[in-house]
Amino acid sequence: MSAVAFSEKDRRFLRHDSGQAPAPAEKAKIRDASEADLPAIIKIYNAAVATRISTAQLEPVTVASRRHWLSEHSPDRYPFWVAEIDRCVCGWLSFKSFLPRCAYRGTIELSVYVDENFRRRGIAKKLLEAAISRAPSLGINTMVGLIFAHNEASLKLFSRLGFERWGLLPRVARLDDAERDLVIVGRHCATHQDASA
Repeated sequence: MSAVAFSEKDRRFLRHDSGQAPAPAEKAKIRDASEADLPAIIKIYNAAVATRISTAQLEPVTVASRRHWLSEHSPDRYPFWVAEIDRCVCGWLSFKSFLPRCAYRGTIELSVYVDENFRRRGIAKKLLEAAISRAPSLGINTMVGLIFAHNEASLKLFSRLGFERWGLLPRVARLDDAERDLVIVGRHCATHQDASA
C-alpha cells in the first residue's frame, strides 16, 4: 500500500482535534434527528467525505438525496440521533440494518460522525455510549462498525468502548489513488433481561 501524505487538517481529523480547547461532553444533548437537522447532518458528513478517512463516499451528497435515507430510520428500531450543544448540531449517530436476512435482525451497523470543530470533546464517545445503553431495549444483541484501517482515532475509540476487531478486508476501497483496508469491529450487548436485572 502506498504511503499517503496528510495535510494538517487531515492530521487534526485523525486525532479528532479541532485545535480548540475541549468543552465537556456533558453539555451535549442527544435527541432523535428530524428533517430540519438534515442540513447540519449533511454538512458534517460532507466534511468527512473530503478527508478520505471515515467514509467510502467520494463525492459530496445533497440534502435532497438524503431525505429518504433519514426517513428509513425509526426511533424504536433504527434510531438516528444528533448531539447538540447550545442548539448547534455537533455530531450524529445512526443505526442501520447489518444484512437483510432475518437471522441478522438482532445485529446493527453503527455510523458516527462529529463536526470537525467539536472533536476531542467526547461527543462521539457519548453517542456510542448512548447506543450501547439503548441497544437491549431495541432488541439489539450485536453492534458492528466498519472502519478504515487508517482511521486510527475511531478504532481506538471503539476499542475503549468494548468493541473488538472481528475482521479485516484488505484493499477493498480505492480512495483516489490509495487502496484502503476495512476493519470490522463489533461487540455483543447485554440482553434486555440482563439490562433490566
